[in-house]
Amino acid sequence: MPESDQATIVADDPTATPSDTEIPEAADDGAGEPEEMGEITEVVLDDLGGMSLSDAIDATLVSFDEGGLVTGTVVKIDSDEVLLDIGFKSEGVIPSKELSIRNDVNPSEIVSLGEELEALVLQKEDKDGRLILSKKRAQYERAWGNIEKLKNEDGVVKGPVIEVVKGGLILDIGLRGFLPASLVDLRRVRDLQPFVGRELECKIIELDKNRNNVVLSRRAYLEETQREQRDEFLTNLKPGEVRPGVVSSVVNFGAFVDLGGMDGLVHVSELSWKHVDHPSSVVQVGDEVTVQVLDVDLSRERISLSLKATQQDPWQEFATGHQVGELVYGRVTKLVPFGAFVQVGDGIEGLVHISEMAVHHVEAPEQVVTPGEELWVKIIDIDLDRRRISLSIKQAAEGGVVAAEYQDQFGEHAYDEQGNYIGPEYAEEAEAGGEGAEGEVAAAEAGEAEAAIEAEAAIEATDETGGAEA
Repeated sequence: MPESDQATIVADDPTATPSDTEIPEAADDGAGEPEEMGEITEVVLDDLGGMSLSDAIDATLVSFDEGGLVTGTVVKIDSDEVLLDIGFKSEGVIPSKELSIRNDVNPSEIVSLGEELEALVLQKEDKDGRLILSKKRAQYERAWGNIEKLKNEDGVVKGPVIEVVKGGLILDIGLRGFLPASLVDLRRVRDLQPFVGRELECKIIELDKNRNNVVLSRRAYLEETQREQRDEFLTNLKPGEVRPGVVSSVVNFGAFVDLGGMDGLVHVSELSWKHVDHPSSVVQVGDEVTVQVLDVDLSRERISLSLKATQQDPWQEFATGHQVGELVYGRVTKLVPFGAFVQVGDGIEGLVHISEMAVHHVEAPEQVVTPGEELWVKIIDIDLDRRRISLSIKQAAEGGVVAAEYQDQFGEHAYDEQGNYIGPEYAEEAEAGGEGAEGEVAAAEAGEAEAAIEAEAAIEATDETGGAEA
């Protein structure tokens, strides 16, 4: 065999020579040329440089500590875990709950075979000797740094809504970001479910790594991007203007109305001229209303509105239609130590002072009236500026002119000569009956006259007969 076709093996035995081991001749392919073998390679049996075999193997493995980040390739996907080859003596295990910040995920929807990804080392060796990793925590560590940077730069984060929770939404921004319901939009959103799956842009308003707390605000982002339009809207809005709007939300202290660019607040005291127990008794979400602008606060970007200002003032209406001295019919609504309140109109209540309840001395209002009782009272004073009406029960007993709205039922025609109430229908019937009685009297008188004539004729005839016989 030619010397050039030989390979030398250097063994541990120093006495070994190249001639002790020969490589067989290459097979002839029939053309006289040897098989292509490439360059002659020198195989060294001892290349560890004095290192033991176990040390040499360990030297080929990656080095890491718990809490550190490693990179590997997905080699297996099961229903409850994923195996990741990170170049260690065994594959790392990523439990399904450590794959994503989303709950109850399918591993095959999160990763794919052959995908290279980063994971955080949770345990180098658990009780079963396995290397436990976490993809979501590695993602969290990376994301937290980016989010802190964005917060310092007053930047914007963007991510899909993955869950509706009590009080708001959860966004996937590399970690779980909480978006309160009140900050989802420029106006409060009642149904959050349609936002699931949507990608939202938000500002970061609170960050606490120790509590793993990230609070977001889409409203702040929208206000910033629409600030120019909002400023123009507020500048053009003047107190006293009447604007149409739609009720966007109802709260305990009032109702918010969308004016077509911004929401204004109608305080509960401005919802109605009547007493309002709760705003929902007056308006509902979606109601179209007409409101008057009371105030525009440019610095705080707040608009105060009034619903009752666009409606007829019942106090003004009552004062216009009534005069002092008139009698009105009312219902006792409430008793107080100094008198009783009587409702005399829609949303109008007047006070009967205890001194005006009876001609005799009254110790307590309940001695004279009870709540719910209906009675006549006389108007003795109307103070429109203070919205107060003074009434009297004892003066009503003396009589007087009834208010216009009661004339048909309680006018003078509804009483007899003795002052007894007979009602309008009875009075009409009595009047009609009077005309009939007069006819009957006339007929009776005529009948009596005829009877008298007939009797006189009979007497005369008797006298004549008696005279003849004599």
